[in-house]
Amino acid sequence: MVNVKGGTRPPWVGLGAAVWLQIASGNAYNFPLYSHSLKSVLGFNQQQLTMLGVANDIGENVGLIPGLVCNKFPPWVVLLIGSFSCFFGYGVLWLSLSQTVQNLPYWMLWIALCVATNSSAWFSTTVLVTNMRNFPLSRGTVAGILKGYGGLSAAVYTEVYSALLRNSSSKLLLFLALGVPALSLLMMYFIRPCTPSLGEDSSESYHFLFVQVASIVLGVYVLTTTILEDVFSLNVLVSYTLLIIMVVLLMAPLAIPVKMTFYPSNRGKLGVSNVSVQDDSSAENSEPLLTPLSSSANLGSFQEGDEISEVDMLLAEGEGAVKKKRRPRRGEDFKFTEAMVKADFWLLFLVYFFGVGSGVTVLNNLAQIGIAQGLHDTKILLSLFSFCNFVGRLGGGVISEYFVRLKAVPRTVWMTCTQVVMIITYLLFASALNGTLYAAIALLGVCYGVQFTTMVPTASELFGLKHFGIIFNFMSLGNPLGAYLFSGLLAGYLYDNEAAQQHSATCLGPDCFRVTFLILAGVCGLGTVLSIVLTMRIRPVYQMLYAGGSFRLPQSSSH
Repeated sequence: MVNVKGGTRPPWVGLGAAVWLQIASGNAYNFPLYSHSLKSVLGFNQQQLTMLGVANDIGENVGLIPGLVCNKFPPWVVLLIGSFSCFFGYGVLWLSLSQTVQNLPYWMLWIALCVATNSSAWFSTTVLVTNMRNFPLSRGTVAGILKGYGGLSAAVYTEVYSALLRNSSSKLLLFLALGVPALSLLMMYFIRPCTPSLGEDSSESYHFLFVQVASIVLGVYVLTTTILEDVFSLNVLVSYTLLIIMVVLLMAPLAIPVKMTFYPSNRGKLGVSNVSVQDDSSAENSEPLLTPLSSSANLGSFQEGDEISEVDMLLAEGEGAVKKKRRPRRGEDFKFTEAMVKADFWLLFLVYFFGVGSGVTVLNNLAQIGIAQGLHDTKILLSLFSFCNFVGRLGGGVISEYFVRLKAVPRTVWMTCTQVVMIITYLLFASALNGTLYAAIALLGVCYGVQFTTMVPTASELFGLKHFGIIFNFMSLGNPLGAYLFSGLLAGYLYDNEAAQQHSATCLGPDCFRVTFLILAGVCGLGTVLSIVLTMRIRPVYQMLYAGGSFRLPQSSSH
C-alpha cells in the first residue's frame, strides 16, 4: 500500500518540486540546439538528421511503460528510472559529439537519443499523475500549470545554453547527462502522494493564482531576455545575473509552503485532523459482524489491487461477499482495456492527434518555414512559439476550469475552438502574406498549447485517476504519430519535390509548404467535426460531475 503524506502543506511542496521536474522533462526540446553540431561533427546528412528528430519525438512521447510503472511503484522509483535513462542516453551522445569515443554506429546514437528523451515521459508522468491525485478537484488548473511550465522549458534551456554554456553543444549534452538527473534526485523526496484536499478552500484558489502569475512573469522574462541576448551582445556578468533571476522566479511556487509554515491555516489543520480521525476510527471500529467466508479471505485486499482470480471472484459473488462486478460508467475509474473499447476514448485520441499532429509538423519544420519565407535567423520564431505555447497551456487550463465549474461546459469545447483557429492559421501560412508569419506562429503556439492542457484533465474526468498514467500516455502517442505522418512523410516529401524543381538543396518561396498547410487545414477541419461529436456525447458526464459548480467524485465501480 502506498504511504500517503498527511497535512495541507506537502501537496504544495510537491507542486513546487514538480515545476522543476516539468522543466527537466522538457529536455527533448533541446534537439535544435545541438542537431547542427551532430550534422557537422559526425558528418550526418539531412535525412539521417531528420530520422534522429523522429527518435527524439518517439522517446519524448512514448510513455506506456512509465504509465504502467506509475501505478505499481511509488513516484521516487519512476523518477529514478527517468534519471538513469537521461544519464545513459545523453551520456552516449556526449561521448560521440565530444569525440571522447569515436566512430559510434548511427543506430546506437538513434537508440541513445530515444532513451535520453524517454526520460521526459518518466518525469512528466510522475508529476502529472501524483499532483492530479493530490488536487483531484482542480485537475484543469494543475494540468495547466504543469504543462505550462513544460512549455516554458525550451526557453529556460535556451537561456542556460546561451548564458551558462556559451552556446556549446557538447557542454549542453554534458549538462543534460549530469544536471537533469541530479535535479531529479534532489526533488525525488518531495514528489509523493498526499492526503487530497476534497473540500472547498478559498485559500487554495489564491495559491493557484499565485503560481499562475509567477509562471506568466517567468514566461515574459525568458522571452524578453532571449530577445535582448539576440539583439545585444551581453557580457558574462550580465548573462549570469539574468540567469540567477530566472532561477529565483522558478523557485516562486515554493513560497506557498513557506507561507503556510509561518502562517498556518487553522481550518486546514482541523480539516485534515478530522479526516485522519475519521479514517482511524473507521479502521478501528469496522470489525466484521460475521466470520468471513473462505472466498472472502481469498480475495484479500480487493479494493487495493486488480490481480484477482476469476474463480475467487465468482465464488465471492455467489456467496454475497462482494457485489457483482459491473462495467464502469464514464466518470468512474476505468482500466486501460476497459477504456479502449469506448468510443469516447478513440474520439478524444483522434481529436488530440489531429490537433497536436498538425502543430508538431510546423514546429519540426519551423526553421525551414522561416528560411523559405526569407527569414534566416529563426531563433526569435522558436522563442515566440515557446512563449505562446506556454500561454496556451496555462490559459487553456484556467479557462476550461472556470467554465466547467460555472456552466459544466465540457473541456473539449476549447479543443473545438482552437482547431477552428488552427484552420485559419494554416490558411494564413499558405497565403505567405508579408508580415503574417509572426502572427501565424503566435496563433499556432497558443492553439497547440491548449490541446495539451485540455486533453489531460478530460482523460482523467472521463476515465478516472486510478489508471490515468497509462491512459494519458497512450493519448500522447498522437504527437509522435503526427510527427511521422504529417512531418516526416507529408511535409518532407513535398518540400524535397519543390526543392528538386528549384534545383537546390534548400527550398525557397511560399510553394515549399503551401500544399502541406492546405492539407493540415483539412486535417484540423476533420478534427473540429470529431470534437463537436465528442463534446455532445460527454456533455451529460460533465453535468453529472460538476453539478452545483464544483467537482463531485463519483462512486468508484467495483473493479
